[in-house]
Amino acid sequence: MTKHLTVRLPDELAADAEAVARAEGTSLNETIRGALAEAVERRRKDPDFKRRLRQIVEQDRELLERLAK
Repeated sequence: MTKHLTVRLPDELAADAEAVARAEGTSLNETIRGALAEAVERRRKDPDFKRRLRQIVEQDRELLERLAK
């Protein structure tokens, strides 16, 4: 399953991404998807990020429990 997204980039960043894609011989879509996958993986390994996620999960749990009453 894939999800279609529209992403707005500053002109300079878009041009840089296009240049990277051309230099690597890949599509712009594949270049952006790869960069995003790398960014997500870095965050998954970041203890501070994981701590913040746990805080959000706990806040959401409290809210959902309150709404379920």
